[in-house]
Amino acid sequence: MPTFWYNRKKPCMETTFAKSFLGGFGPLMRRANPLFKPYYFLKETLPNFLKNVWIFRKALANHQWWDHHGMLMFIEAGCLHMANNVEVKGLEIDESRLKKVDAMRRLAELIHNYNEDKYVDMAERELGDLYLGNIKFVPIDGDEEHFAMEDDLTEEQNSNNEKIFGRATEIETAEWEEICHLIKGQDYRLFDKEISFEKQFDGSGIKNWWD
Repeated sequence: MPTFWYNRKKPCMETTFAKSFLGGFGPLMRRANPLFKPYYFLKETLPNFLKNVWIFRKALANHQWWDHHGMLMFIEAGCLHMANNVEVKGLEIDESRLKKVDAMRRLAELIHNYNEDKYVDMAERELGDLYLGNIKFVPIDGDEEHFAMEDDLTEEQNSNNEKIFGRATEIETAEWEEICHLIKGQDYRLFDKEISFEKQFDGSGIKNWWD
């Protein structure tokens, strides 16, 4: 009777033939053994858990119940870990597999940009630096108990800053739309049947990221 298993050292499914009919049920019988669960826990589950603690160490250290940035850090770390492994160990053909790898890394990059709030820096690279004036507090209508905060920037400098902040908001909006696309993926129903799937596939769609 043929027996199937996955060889961890050689990433491929291997098939062998047992010496007898009942011998083919060996793997199933071992799983039925009451000692299998603790054995599997020590051999597979616990090492995998410890490995994941290291992979997601930054997300684990920063996650808080009241903030969403920690959750996104788990996705960022998971995408990078999966991309690095799928790139060198994946069994899928290069044409579609490498597109997935690029999409995983792009999603990680976009999440990192959001968590680090890099949009103003990106806008400054396009439009120039922000003007940073001196802040002072002045009395409101001569009332010495109530003050308003003002800066010493010129109208032109303030206008320049508004353009940079506006551009930063545009970049953030565009990158969030890209994040949503990378997670959701393409609508395959719209693909041209006369063109191969691989040529139309852009690597997006988190449901397709497996190997």
